[in-house]
Amino acid sequence: QVQLVESGGGLVQAGGSLRLSCAASGRTFSGYAMGWFRQAPGKEREFVSAISRNGDTTDYADSVKGRFSISRDNAKNTVYLQMNNLRPEDTAVYYCAATVASFGVVITTRVRYDYWGQGTQVTVSS
Repeated sequence: QVQLVESGGGLVQAGGSLRLSCAASGRTFSGYAMGWFRQAPGKEREFVSAISRNGDTTDYADSVKGRFSISRDNAKNTVYLQMNNLRPEDTAVYYCAATVASFGVVITTRVRYDYWGQGTQVTVSS
């Protein structure tokens, strides 16, 4: 079992930046592949970014490539999502997720994640 708590959301103008954090507690954090998803009102929860258990492999949705960067610090049990050049269409609740995985594996499919945080709101004004 692992518990996830996101933070760092807020209101920002278009072109601005935010850094989301997801703190994990429970079992060994380094055993988990991590992901970020987002859900806008009236839309499905969608994949944003993922990182392997030791951070050597990452993946991004096309819509955020070149603007967002995922990283993790296993010593601090935390995964981050640096979001730059934000756009109004990035407005959503952002969730982090965790699942046990092998080394080097990134998981982009929502249903494969076992643990979810409560979400943090990101609002980008135009």
